[in-house]
Amino acid sequence: MSRRHSERHRTSRMSWLRAAVLGANDGIVSTASLVLGVAAAHGTRQNILVAGIAGLVAGAMSMAAGEYVSVHSQADSEQADLAREQHELETDAAGEHKELAAIYVGRGLDAALARQVAEQLMAHDALDAHARDELGITEALKARPLQAAGASALSFAVGAALPLLMVLLVPAAALLGAVFGTSLVFLAMLGALAAHTGGAKISTGALRISFWGALAMAITAGVGSLFGVGG
Repeated sequence: MSRRHSERHRTSRMSWLRAAVLGANDGIVSTASLVLGVAAAHGTRQNILVAGIAGLVAGAMSMAAGEYVSVHSQADSEQADLAREQHELETDAAGEHKELAAIYVGRGLDAALARQVAEQLMAHDALDAHARDELGITEALKARPLQAAGASALSFAVGAALPLLMVLLVPAAALLGAVFGTSLVFLAMLGALAAHTGGAKISTGALRISFWGALAMAITAGVGSLFGVGG
């Protein structure tokens, strides 16, 4: 029983966890890459901070807006499906009963039991039964645009603040190595935390996010270095 409860709890966290992990990952990678690019182009500490702060604000707003629009589109689709299902229940209840029973037969129940289960569930809450078993819409996985937007913006800002903190604390001569190294550590910790929370393998999550983050930062630093040499 406790294991099933744990699994449901993980599932219920997936919507905001996805938004938070994506936001923090983008905050670290994009801001660290921006900082490294400007630093490699021989920008001053003030230039680096201004660019990083601007990237933090713009990125957080962009993440919030993008996540809100995306998840709201999902919510709109869910509402349209529910409205269509409600209409079908009102106009063809018998057909919907057969449809729900057929779903349960496909999942392994015998026909008689499937009809009985469908009848009892529809008597209790017909729309909820069809939303869950026919459409795959559950309360735990229901689209929540504002929650997703808030989680994305906040996590992006937190992630972006980490490399900016290094800019404030680390001497200019060690800035490139410090930002690159600490950002990789932050990304590995984020990947491990996300994997642990979602019940996945920790090492795989940490390595995956660290690899792509390192690649993005290295390419951006290389571009900044080329422009710096050219200037």
